Amino acid sequence: MKSAILATLVASAAAFAPAQTGRSVTSVSEGKADLEALAAKANPAVKFYDPLNLAEQEFWGKSNEATIGWLRQSEIKHGRIAMFAFVGYIVQSNFVFPWAQTMAGAAHPSPDLVPEAQWDAIPLGAKWQIFAVISMLELWDECGGGGAVPHYTNGRKPGQYPPFTLFRDNVHFVLDLYDPFGFSKNRSAEKKERGLTAELNNGRLAQLGIFGFLCADKIPGSVPLLNDIAIHYNGDPMIPFEGQFSYF
Repeated sequence: MKSAILATLVASAAAFAPAQTGRSVTSVSEGKADLEALAAKANPAVKFYDPLNLAEQEFWGKSNEATIGWLRQSEIKHGRIAMFAFVGYIVQSNFVFPWAQTMAGAAHPSPDLVPEAQWDAIPLGAKWQIFAVISMLELWDECGGGGAVPHYTNGRKPGQYPPFTLFRDNVHFVLDLYDPFGFSKNRSAEKKERGLTAELNNGRLAQLGIFGFLCADKIPGSVPLLNDIAIHYNGDPMIPFEGQFSYF
């Protein structure tokens, strides 16, 4: 069944691709009315849903516009990570890379293991490498690529990741994360807007999907649809270094 899900995802891979977040009203100066308009396009049935009134808050003493910029950036980022995780979970459940995982020649964990158990089987050093790369990407995002773009609470389009221009010009060549080959730079505003809406919806769905997998593996019967494919996991998926490292 997981293979069937993977086939479906591959057939619609374009829908999961990160989309340029440009649109005529997409800026940090968005207000609640702009969010309501975006919500109506993303889901005409539910429309705007904000039971905690977050869109009216002013986090950390900043303006409401800056707060909305932070919330928008956060949602898009979580959605993108969830899309990676959802697809990754299915791939890990069916395939294994043919090359060695370590310099010593150790193979990658078997797909017979549930993906959470595969993570546990990765050497501690490899996990730290993964987290180090993530940390560097987060730092680059927070500093706006060395000033290439403003902070997302101060004028940057929500979801826009800074280019690696400064790094590329002073260290070595590296492709940008978004549109590395420039295929999308000439897309019309309408297509970019549709891409943003699709990315939001896919990201929200992927968040539900990956947590559905995690819950089904951890709590038997919690997701009836996945009962036939779930493999029980004895560890804690919320503790990435369980049994290897802890602050406590």
